[in-house]
Amino acid sequence: MSDTKYAAEFGDAAPGEESAGGSGIAKGVTGYLIGLALAVALTAASFWSASTHLIYGPAVPFALATFAIAQMGVHLVFFLHITTGPDNTNNVLALAFGVLIVFLVVAGSLWIMSHLNDTMMPMNEMMARQR
Repeated sequence: MSDTKYAAEFGDAAPGEESAGGSGIAKGVTGYLIGLALAVALTAASFWSASTHLIYGPAVPFALATFAIAQMGVHLVFFLHITTGPDNTNNVLALAFGVLIVFLVVAGSLWIMSHLNDTMMPMNEMMARQR
């Protein structure tokens, strides 16, 4: 018995998996509503953690990073339907390639700006030479 057939028959599937059986549209809408509720709850928790004094001050950035990572996970599972199933191999590879490209663009931009900052003449010397 294949994994997806087993998941559809016994309800053992990841939250974002489309072939989990059920009543079609109602099952899909329920998944989206659960994802929406989790995303709203994580957003509210982020705003709360940034404005409360119950969390130790230097730990607030770590709390915000934790909520951000959790919200990325919710979006990947409930909205983009990225799961561990064998049908999602291409989606995971496309996502990994996109992350790689973004990393290369950001890292390359920071490298170029750092190099320019090291090699450019300071502004006060540049203004003194123009006089």
